[in-house]
Amino acid sequence: MNKRAYQICTNCVMDTTDPDIEFDENGVCNHCRRFEKEIKPRWFPNETGKKKLDAIIEKIQKDSKGKEYDCVIGLSGGVDSSYLAYVLRTQYPKLKILAIHIDGGWNSELAVHNIENIVKILDIDLHTGVINWEEMKDLQLAYFKSQLANQDVPQDHAFFATLYKVANQYNIKYFLTGGNFATESILPSAWGYNAMDATQLKAVHKQFGKIRLKEYTTVSFFQKYIYYPLIKKLKIIRPLDMMEYNKDEAKKIIMEKINWKDYGAKHHESRFTKFFQAHWLPSKFGFDKRRAHLSSLIVAGQTTRKEALKELKKPLYDENELKEDIEFLAKKMGLSIEEFKNIMKMPNKTFRDYPSDYEFEQKMRKFYAFFKKLRK
Repeated sequence: MNKRAYQICTNCVMDTTDPDIEFDENGVCNHCRRFEKEIKPRWFPNETGKKKLDAIIEKIQKDSKGKEYDCVIGLSGGVDSSYLAYVLRTQYPKLKILAIHIDGGWNSELAVHNIENIVKILDIDLHTGVINWEEMKDLQLAYFKSQLANQDVPQDHAFFATLYKVANQYNIKYFLTGGNFATESILPSAWGYNAMDATQLKAVHKQFGKIRLKEYTTVSFFQKYIYYPLIKKLKIIRPLDMMEYNKDEAKKIIMEKINWKDYGAKHHESRFTKFFQAHWLPSKFGFDKRRAHLSSLIVAGQTTRKEALKELKKPLYDENELKEDIEFLAKKMGLSIEEFKNIMKMPNKTFRDYPSDYEFEQKMRKFYAFFKKLRK
């Protein structure tokens, strides 16, 4: 745990539970300063954004002429991806969309309900990748035993690996993601290492796993940085950054138009993710991801610091719900309740405790930054 004197940002609600946080003379954190300096200039929740997105969609359709699909979107059943699907279908009805969903074995019933409604009502083709549960269970248990903060790696990695694979299969060059600055501009890197590091994933599984991963698909460092973006020319587009995106308003719209049902919190469409974010991270590491989500909304002007502080006072988990979820997760992973709780008590680790591509990735980021400057 971080032993520095406690401090909270005077602008947002990020605090010293982020070990890398820095404050200026006015008590404003580096996350807020980064938003103003680096993110805001790339965020267009206005008419300018609409023109940019119109031009991008036009180019996508032109580039994809004659193909079965123009683009792929990820579909988790959460607010961001659901609203993106709704906007694309209603504002660009001729856009040929292929939605991709990954069933990693942890979907809530609400997630299944939402996804079924979305594709049926909006008439969007759906590709569902179902991960071999025995392999997924073994990998998830390996990560559980690894004591790493980011326990969602097995699900997240599988999603992107499948997305790349399917996009390549259909020769699709554009991935339209629900990622956005309005709700996700702040997220400390110390709170969870990169889910796309296949080297670390394989190292963790080698140390703690018991069966061979025959069907589980991974994305290598070469594929992520060279093959897909440079050779296959797959481009990632964030449409929600080019429109006014208010989460509360988006919820109202998709509830009314596509019978979407609320999960109660961000990313709780997965039962495992709910446990990971609302119990594993705060109880073991002291990381309350609500701080990052609320701080993102503060800098985006969608909530106030006062309201965020009020929200943070609410309990993360109902005690009976937590008990039920632990029983469910333990049984699904083949553990007794005692074994599950004993693993929870083991010493925390960081991504530096296992082999990774971290150093290579830092060099690649610098290369991309340098390359972008040359092209200007």
